[in-house]
Amino acid sequence: MPELPPGSVRTVVRAPATVLATAGRDVDPTDPDVVALAADLLATQEVSPGCVGLAAQQVGEALRVFSVDVSGHPKTRSCHGRFVLCNAEVVSASRKGRGREGCMSVPDFTGDVQRARRLVVRGQLPVTGEQVELETDGFEAVCLQHEIDHTNGLLFLDRVSDAHAIHPRQTYL
Repeated sequence: MPELPPGSVRTVVRAPATVLATAGRDVDPTDPDVVALAADLLATQEVSPGCVGLAAQQVGEALRVFSVDVSGHPKTRSCHGRFVLCNAEVVSASRKGRGREGCMSVPDFTGDVQRARRLVVRGQLPVTGEQVELETDGFEAVCLQHEIDHTNGLLFLDRVSDAHAIHPRQTYL
């Protein structure tokens, strides 16, 4: 990934904030404001324990930008490291499975969500605007779908099958 400037930690927006239900607009990944946002997403993710992805909507911006880093997570198989994608879209998805998801914007609940376990995503890198295609599987594939949903104005709660698939978040002392 191209070098980003140091980012600032932003406040994470919580549901039911309107911006979380707002589809983002496409961005110019070379725009200095988008590059700064990309750096802010990574900085905010870095100081947030357990956070494996963060979308622009979660810091109050209705834009199609998100960060991901599943490095070191125990469920990780494929891992592309720490990166930001702009204007990302799913190219292909297969091997659906159900798994538990949580979200910093919905801190009190988790949910059982059906997602593809094999994925190809196309997007652009901030700074250069280079178009890339990522092929991934498992936990990283789920994370990418979760963040792309955010950029489309969807929360994991919009993907659960029914109320029985929503659970109070476990807290560990």
